[in-house]
Amino acid sequence: MPLTLSDFEVAAAKQLPPDALAYLEGGAEAEHSVAENRAAFARIGLLPKLLTPCAGGHTRTRILGCAAAHPIIVAPMAFQLLFHPDGETATAMAAAAQDAPMVLSCQTSTPPEDIATIPGRRWFQLYMQGNHDTTMMLVDRAVNCGAEALVVTLDAPINGLRDREVAAGFALPAEVRPVMLDVLPQPPRPQLQEGQSVVFDGMMVFAPTWADLLRLIKDSPVPVIIKGCLRPADATRLVEAGAQGIIVSNHGGRVLDTLPAPITRLAGVAKAVAGAVPVYLDGGVRRGSDVFKALALGAEAVLVGRPVMHGLTVNGARGASQVLRRLRDELEVTMALCGCATVADITPDAVTEFSGTCS
Repeated sequence: MPLTLSDFEVAAAKQLPPDALAYLEGGAEAEHSVAENRAAFARIGLLPKLLTPCAGGHTRTRILGCAAAHPIIVAPMAFQLLFHPDGETATAMAAAAQDAPMVLSCQTSTPPEDIATIPGRRWFQLYMQGNHDTTMMLVDRAVNCGAEALVVTLDAPINGLRDREVAAGFALPAEVRPVMLDVLPQPPRPQLQEGQSVVFDGMMVFAPTWADLLRLIKDSPVPVIIKGCLRPADATRLVEAGAQGIIVSNHGGRVLDTLPAPITRLAGVAKAVAGAVPVYLDGGVRRGSDVFKALALGAEAVLVGRPVMHGLTVNGARGASQVLRRLRDELEVTMALCGCATVADITPDAVTEFSGTCS
């Protein structure tokens, strides 16, 4: 039986078909960012406080203003039926069992109405559509199914170049579809003239703008959290626009290669926001100590994606639940050994540069 998140990753790789595995694990182009997301955590060391009372400690915190058992959120992951016959339903059950909020992907392969019957906190990840009315159709459906917040992903107006997926011949099977997007009216595609660019004159015609985001924030019945921010200046502008949370993320390295690891950008974004809204981290978390490091550098909570899918692949809801529980257990051990009885005790002085060499 797998124990650590790495164990689940290895076991999942043995179970998944090669093309589905390429979709899950692959990233943009040469996948430097995919590797860096994890490697960057190893360059951050821990600096324990000695003889600090930790009896009675806990991981309780607040996420988007509400009490939470721990600072771990299930990240949005598309097409989960690729990884297990119960798909998003099993993930929602696992999240509920471990008191973790779940972000349901805009590209869910299970209807949100089915997932709404499962207890637990749920957010909805949103890709803005070609026009505002169509976007609001998605918003209304998500909110009617219990979404407490929108996680608007801004870092992927078009798909990146995923070489590993192409090489593996990945294509969605007929029974796995984006059930919310398939039913939406789609705008007509531009008729390109000779010499025009498929990217700039075709795909990017429908890309969202700041004006589109402002309108969405104004019309949204629930808080809007922005995912995909790496620049402090963008974070400041997003707060001014009315965003109620920022997720520092590079889309798991899946859209544009050689983006910096989110953990290396977290402190700068948190400083720019200056507590005006919560800041979250997404990308590369594989240990409870990674969660600890993110909190020390300014995150209110972390989002975890691929590891939950590894657990889902290996053992359905039970496997995904085990992954989340393991992360929380490791976080507790790290907190205790670092002299932090509560999440509030995790401060920037608890981390330091780590060279990875022994003297």
